[in-house]
Amino acid sequence: MTIAPELDRAQETIAEAVKKGVCVSLGHSDAPLGAARAAMAVGARHATHTFNAMRPLDHRDPGILGLVLTNSDLSADIIVDGIHVDPSVVELFMKLKGPDKAVLITDATSATGMPDGHYRLGSFELEVKDGRCLTGGKLAGSVLTMDQAVRNVMKFAGLEPGDALRTATLNPAKVVGIASQRGKLAPGARADIVVLDSSYHVIRTVIGGAGI
Repeated sequence: MTIAPELDRAQETIAEAVKKGVCVSLGHSDAPLGAARAAMAVGARHATHTFNAMRPLDHRDPGILGLVLTNSDLSADIIVDGIHVDPSVVELFMKLKGPDKAVLITDATSATGMPDGHYRLGSFELEVKDGRCLTGGKLAGSVLTMDQAVRNVMKFAGLEPGDALRTATLNPAKVVGIASQRGKLAPGARADIVVLDSSYHVIRTVIGGAGI
């Protein structure tokens, strides 16, 4: 669950969600650093699409980003398409979070994989052009695929292949509490497997042991 920690009764909501086993993530927020710290103190442990839809980093008023970039106990996800976050900032994020706490997400819409054109996201009309997904001139999701995100994070941040793949597999499984069954190739784990070629493009998908 993503929550803006500056909202009324946010701490109470976070604490109750954590009791029920929910992973509480901080995002879509203009929270100051103090509110972010208070949310983490009652159980928030992740951040949603870091840098996007949150207060920009300021040296006197760092907001959620101040916590994300300095607290090693907080995991965080990031959209690595080179559009939502500049490649140099992706590199900074990866250096500070490390390969254990960084999570790749796509924020992909239904227009992903489609040519440039107009599509719908709920009640919003989207325009996809040159890799950007826009509504009203503003970014609205992405057309990023996960294998492209893996390739990008190796290119932008210099991650080794194993570390890059971890941010797309084991780390997100750990965040949502399913790492015993998913996110790794191990005896007893669910046989959900993505097969990549030598350039890290998807060539086959296996779900529950069956190829599709």
